[in-house]
Amino acid sequence: MVTRDESTGLAVARLSETERLALQGYAARAAWPAGFQIYERGANADGVFIVVRGRVVLRSRVRAGRGFVPWVATPGETFGAEGLSPNGQYATDARADEVTETLFLSSANLRAFVREQPNRALALIGQIMAERTALLEKLRELTTLSVEQRLVAALRRLASHESFLTEDGRIELCSSRYRLLCELVGATRESVSLVLGRLTGEGLVERSGSTLFVTPSQRLFERLDRTGDDLLLVPALAEVTQTAPLQ
Repeated sequence: MVTRDESTGLAVARLSETERLALQGYAARAAWPAGFQIYERGANADGVFIVVRGRVVLRSRVRAGRGFVPWVATPGETFGAEGLSPNGQYATDARADEVTETLFLSSANLRAFVREQPNRALALIGQIMAERTALLEKLRELTTLSVEQRLVAALRRLASHESFLTEDGRIELCSSRYRLLCELVGATRESVSLVLGRLTGEGLVERSGSTLFVTPSQRLFERLDRTGDDLLLVPALAEVTQTAPLQ
């Protein structure tokens, strides 16, 4: 089910509670403590996970102490769908970011689900495809947007997840979430700090001790549209070394 988040304007796809309940007769339920590694990159994969409560961070390790986070799965979202392909292997690590509950639907049980409840199964497949679309959009951001724009895009996604928000609707960035933000942006801590410092100076970010608070606002999200893709790509094209034409 796709809804539009009122505070960010972002279209968000999540399985409804009814759709998740329909899965319970086919899927295994599990609870994971905070910090538990559910699977590792390269492990044999089967089926797909659905988050019921909490959140799961998918992380690709780049080097010691650094990583890249392509996806954070929250209630109603999936992860580990690599297991739906023949001889699948997980492409990332998956770790519970807080106390988390999941449903695990094996490939065999998915086939039974498709046979017996095709409409509900189509909703699950649609959810997986919507998340694939979001990953393709993130790939576009990585190749065309500046660090500031990628940071704003990451903040907009965080704002659509209630677990990252305070009671008054602000995004709370403690030290662990600051690291997660850097990994979502795909930039160094120094680069992210420079951008957040600039946003703080403009009144878009508030600092309280070592914690930062960001209020989702149209003024903040408008920064995504400040520079078009064409303008961003022109300098890169200008830097291409001229070579002799092919004979």
